[in-house]
Amino acid sequence: MSAPSARAVAVRPVAEGDHEAWAALYRGYRDFYAKPHDPSVFETVWGWLMDPAHESRGLVAECDGQLLGIGHFRRFARPIDGGHGLYLDDLFTAPEARGSGAGSAILHRLAEIAHDEGASLVRWITAESNTTARSLYDRVAKQTPWVTYDLQPVAAHVD
Repeated sequence: MSAPSARAVAVRPVAEGDHEAWAALYRGYRDFYAKPHDPSVFETVWGWLMDPAHESRGLVAECDGQLLGIGHFRRFARPIDGGHGLYLDDLFTAPEARGSGAGSAILHRLAEIAHDEGASLVRWITAESNTTARSLYDRVAKQTPWVTYDLQPVAAHVD
């Protein structure tokens, strides 16, 4: 992939014809987080993105016909305020496209979608060590004071 031109980055929903370029970007995202290249995960996520009934949705940032970045998001309920928000699960920009505006364009489009759908916010998490992404996030959003926990599933105890 060559570096993007000075032309504007466009953000649109991911489409069937994006599969190969999406997969390359998704592979880069998974590499960043040291996740294995499990073909079943790629097939599952792609299937979700192509299924209009599934909660997961995808955006792509492109310039001159090249995909520069991807964003996967979904709606979530916010019982605390009786509303809903959008949750950004994954955001990735190709290393050679960093600084092109692709990441900020995806975030801006998500903010527009949140507004259009009556969502109260767009929320996401990132690794504390992800300084490159955090420099963008710190410019466009407010870091929260919340601490994140993961609880592993266990089988129910049956008497």
